[in-house]
Amino acid sequence: MSNAQTWQPDDYRRNAGFVSTLGLPVVDLLAPQPGEAILDLGCGEGTLMERLRDLGCRVTGVDASAEQIAAACARGLDARVADAHALPFTAAFDAVFSNAALHWMLNPDAVIAGVARALKPGGRFVGEMGGAGNVAAIVDALVAGLDRRGLDGRAALPWYFPTPAEYRGRLERAGFTVTAIDLFPRPTPLPTGLRGWLATFAQAFTARLPAAEHAPFLDEVEAAVRPVLRGADGGWHADYVRLRFAARRTG
Repeated sequence: MSNAQTWQPDDYRRNAGFVSTLGLPVVDLLAPQPGEAILDLGCGEGTLMERLRDLGCRVTGVDASAEQIAAACARGLDARVADAHALPFTAAFDAVFSNAALHWMLNPDAVIAGVARALKPGGRFVGEMGGAGNVAAIVDALVAGLDRRGLDGRAALPWYFPTPAEYRGRLERAGFTVTAIDLFPRPTPLPTGLRGWLATFAQAFTARLPAAEHAPFLDEVEAAVRPVLRGADGGWHADYVRLRFAARRTG
């Protein structure tokens, strides 16, 4: 994940608690069975880990954030700090599950190779992530705001949003058979408005600026996207586009 990004569990729950709720269809796609060993890749504070445990699975979670892992452990979950680009498991899991985390991992081939190693032969890899076009209006406004300040806005991007064809190719080259992959829009209401979303997810951009410039920069971003992302009732939504997939390790 981006070195500029930090995760505070309380802030995350307040500004982005919808992420786990909207991940429930991915759990359904996983079709977990009691007794299965499952790795939650990018587990955060463990909400979906808890769901899998309650379904009778033996769940291990990994995340790059020590703060999120501490919150997961406080819930009695088996969660560990780990770099998803160098997973320390071999043939240990029946399935690897990931929700809203893979797009923060900027070397996808290393991640997929680690998932393949972590799975038992025939194991499943099921996930959802930001796909091509995800939060496009917000991205454009963030990039333009840095560009206006003489910085390279695109260089600040902390996300990887692939097309289905691109991600399918990466999975297949790593020895997976893709059984389902879909890209779909999901406009998502923001419970604390765009400013809460930016505070949680756009730190890689504000980190390029002196602290005194953060508020003016975010004001500009809000103004740029207000016509398309703020409703007549004053509520904000994010222009999410999600990539959801299921694959099986060959052999």
